Amino acid sequence: MKEGYFIRVNKLSPTKFWINNPTRAEADLALAAGATGCTLNPSYTQKMLDHPEEGSYALGILDKTLAQVKDDVKAVAEFQRRMAEAICRKFLPLFESSGREMGYVSIQGDPILEHDSQVIIDEARENRKVAPNVCCKIPLTASGLKALETLIPEDTPINATEIFAVTQGVDLGELYERLVPKGKKTPKVWYSHIAGIYDDFLGNYVKENRVDIAPDLLAQAGLAVSRKLYNIVKERGYRIAFIGGGARQTYHFTELVGGDVNITINWKGTADKLLEADQPVVWRMFNPVPDQVIEELKKKLPDFKVGYEEKGITAEEYEEFGPVELFRSSFVKSWKRVLEIIKERRKN
Repeated sequence: MKEGYFIRVNKLSPTKFWINNPTRAEADLALAAGATGCTLNPSYTQKMLDHPEEGSYALGILDKTLAQVKDDVKAVAEFQRRMAEAICRKFLPLFESSGREMGYVSIQGDPILEHDSQVIIDEARENRKVAPNVCCKIPLTASGLKALETLIPEDTPINATEIFAVTQGVDLGELYERLVPKGKKTPKVWYSHIAGIYDDFLGNYVKENRVDIAPDLLAQAGLAVSRKLYNIVKERGYRIAFIGGGARQTYHFTELVGGDVNITINWKGTADKLLEADQPVVWRMFNPVPDQVIEELKKKLPDFKVGYEEKGITAEEYEEFGPVELFRSSFVKSWKRVLEIIKERRKN
């Protein structure tokens, strides 16, 4: 019997498949298909509450949480932890059998308060209590970098997210090398470059400003930054690992195959399509992006140039960088929706 696509990817390349925001059933399917990790972002609980199959289960956990936690802001974070626990249990056997190399589940906290480094630290510490295989998902903004100054020395596994610019990844690599001496036991730290959302942001800019640029070039933008950052990290020997996030098309997975990367994708619409297509495993990560493509993207899309050029942006500017704001806005919307549901449930 022919092995599935992701199983073959695992065998024929260093590339790994992570599942994003899965239901319990999707987590089982993903593990069976070859998933080696999982990410849960701040939209997770809203998606589960609105899910046709998980909604009643999620509401039951929410009501139990509300009976025990009276503060709404604390309740939404605790609800997220309780929802994450079942997913962590599913990945725990892989975590244990791999010697803690795989099977991590990353949890990201309150996006509304992520400008406060102490809130990030406190939530990360609480999230780590959920299960041994929790990885704390931290925004790579100025406040996130400040929080990492505390969390990395505490041996906290980290998924540094909201990375769109090369400079963000370099800042993380430099921070890690400064905080963790060579030869010392190190916490697992990943950097998540969000190529698909970057493409969405640039696509919106093209439409709004009627930019004359071929779709073929635009489709290469986010992945061009991913490839450049990946190569810089490898060349400089930073002890951090790559996660590709924000996939919007199947090529956000297939174009990175061959790299020493973990790629996070949704089950429906991406993982299921890749399994169905069952295409050959071909290494594409190291395909060069032509110079003329890069030059035209930089010339016509200012925020591509900001993200592509090293030192194109400062840490103080990360939080207000356009694609970061777009990405975070979806999280804030979902988090606020759960807060609204909490208020409705408390009235009843």
